Amino acid sequence: MTVPQMSRRHFRQRLRRALRPAWLGTLRKTRPVSDLWGYDRGRPIDRYYIERFIAGHRADIRGHVLEVKEPLYVERYGSGVTRIDVLDNDARNTRATVIADLAAATSVQSDSFDCCVITQTLQYVYDVAAAVRELHRILRPSGVVLATVPVVTRIDPRVAYHDYWRFTVDSCTRLFAEAFEGSHVEVQGHGNVLAAVAFLEGLAQEELSSSELNLNDALFPLVITVRAVKREVP
Repeated sequence: MTVPQMSRRHFRQRLRRALRPAWLGTLRKTRPVSDLWGYDRGRPIDRYYIERFIAGHRADIRGHVLEVKEPLYVERYGSGVTRIDVLDNDARNTRATVIADLAAATSVQSDSFDCCVITQTLQYVYDVAAAVRELHRILRPSGVVLATVPVVTRIDPRVAYHDYWRFTVDSCTRLFAEAFEGSHVEVQGHGNVLAAVAFLEGLAQEELSSSELNLNDALFPLVITVRAVKREVP
């Protein structure tokens, strides 16, 4: 995207915020401020936590890396990446190099990847436990999965597949601990009630302050992040 295009886009976003300001004290309505997660007003609030997590673990995104649907974060944050594969179960995706269901990726050899970047994907997989086991199987020893999942989000009307799950720190801890038995698993919740309400309303992260975004309340996470490392074989 060129600089003039970016400038016009930012101007339109600022204009929408000015013409339709959001007053969080007046929530007595049945439609959100934005039906596009805030993309029409700026950057969606959940992406603040997702991108901060991925950027904070850029050293893990190395060697042979797998990402779902498109190599968005591998290309942006990867360090020492030697090969990128893109997984999708939709053969119409021209960027996909692996056509497979994440819960039954039998076409993918075991111990194939140094890193798997799986952002906001597992809610669309019915057998989510099988998907996490497959991630463990296709990782090489010492390989890392970087995953994010939603606690709070709207149903996506644009997708052709089913939206099955929302997660908690406890459910993610158990899912990954069982699949990555004896390995290092780190699960964290990010966000707070203000971030969650603002995200459901479709506000953009530009409409919250850094202090509001950076406050993590264990009772009201918006996004959960998981870093799991496959144990080396003795």
